[in-house]
Amino acid sequence: MKLTPAQLDRACGTVLGSAVGDALGAPYEFGLAKVRPDGPQMIGGGIGRFAPGEWTDDTTMAWCVLDVAADGIELRSDDALTRIARNFRAWYDTSPPDIGTQTRMILGQAGPEPTGATMTATSYDLHARTGHTAGNGSLMRTAPVALPYLDDPAALAEAARKVGALTHYDEHAQEACALWSLAIRHAILYAEFDIRSGLEHLDTDAAAYWAERLGEAETSDPGRFRPNGWAVTALQAAWSAIVHTPVPDVDPRRHLEDALAAAIGIGDDTDTVAAIAGALLGARWGASAVPAKWRRICHGYPGLACARLVELAHLAANKGPGVYNWPGIDHIDYSIYEAARIDGASPF
Repeated sequence: MKLTPAQLDRACGTVLGSAVGDALGAPYEFGLAKVRPDGPQMIGGGIGRFAPGEWTDDTTMAWCVLDVAADGIELRSDDALTRIARNFRAWYDTSPPDIGTQTRMILGQAGPEPTGATMTATSYDLHARTGHTAGNGSLMRTAPVALPYLDDPAALAEAARKVGALTHYDEHAQEACALWSLAIRHAILYAEFDIRSGLEHLDTDAAAYWAERLGEAETSDPGRFRPNGWAVTALQAAWSAIVHTPVPDVDPRRHLEDALAAAIGIGDDTDTVAAIAGALLGARWGASAVPAKWRRICHGYPGLACARLVELAHLAANKGPGVYNWPGIDHIDYSIYEAARIDGASPF
């Protein structure tokens, strides 16, 4: 599928929106800081004592997936799942301060060189023993999964489940990843919010369950959805913040900023809810809608600025470099344009 420039902007907005939502929400997690009257700011702090603009485990784990997707490897394959698992483990070995309890347990038990199969088996075993593996830790990182599958929603749903099940095996957690990833796909392609577009890719019982949960989100104040550490309430919180935030008439893309503020205003797991919401908001409004003041300072593991996330998203969605081999080169030679100006010929 050849994406238009606007679609490609929205594809890049998916990971950028999630990253800035994460960094914006981090200081306010569990009430550690109060939002000022002028709205949330990238002030740093929070549980992980982050620097201003630094993203948390939400975006770090999303990068672990995006890094593989950008190389064009089929995310449903054993090779891709193993590479993602190894990325997770490399990060785990840095002793991050903000890793989720369930994720920490899975990565610790899967061993120093996990494969996709062994990590998924470890995740399954934990679910079989406890029945409680539906935290929001897989939903928060699902955004990049949509990018290679814009032309194949059925494959996207399968990939979202498999990548999610590496750490969160519960069916509701897997369904949440599939549903949100499919909503992201729809927003990228059609420039509209339609989370119900993914219901047809769930079985009958699951589709009925989620239709009811989405209805609750659309008819209830966003503040209802706390605590939101569960994948279901985290998705409801993000969706409720989006649908209850008016789209401005003068500058519709301002909806991204306003809805992120609404997501953070819910409270509790603010960075994760804002990261989830930011992925869909970015998919709808595009990377170009993300304020420069956020882009300038947004950064995080493994030593990246958010511009690198945009480059990787471009590669994942475009299935490789675009015109003039961007972003795979350091410098674009524009001399062809000067030559064309002199001799009057078209450079194309």
